Amino acid sequence: METLEIQNLIQHAETAREHSYSPYSGYMVGAALLTDTGQIVTGCNIENAAYGPSNCAERTAFFKAVSDGVLHFRAIAIVGGKRNGKRDYAHPCGVCRQVMAEFCNPETFWIIVAKNQEEYKVYTLKELLPESFGSDNLS
Repeated sequence: METLEIQNLIQHAETAREHSYSPYSGYMVGAALLTDTGQIVTGCNIENAAYGPSNCAERTAFFKAVSDGVLHFRAIAIVGGKRNGKRDYAHPCGVCRQVMAEFCNPETFWIIVAKNQEEYKVYTLKELLPESFGSDNLS
């Protein structure tokens, strides 16, 4: 991926982060998911007092895209950190990585974790989930 494309995704993730509903943890996360057609679908984390029903920003973006019929993706940018604190590298949790494995090619899907548009790390899904469980395991 080119730097400008990465920075554009990060910018969309930063905007999505502002919609975070995180009254319990104060940890705000935004995600920007790039489809194969170049569309960007955003998501934020949504907490719940019961914690279990909470949803990560990454899964919010994936579920929005899939519910609209989109099934092919190139990359995701994730930005997170405390509401009034410094940004962290917000790596996707295991559940989000498994959702990515359902819809993305582990060799070519890029995961960008960013503090801002200048400080970011880029991984393939295979690097973050090297031995994923998938549909091949069920045949």
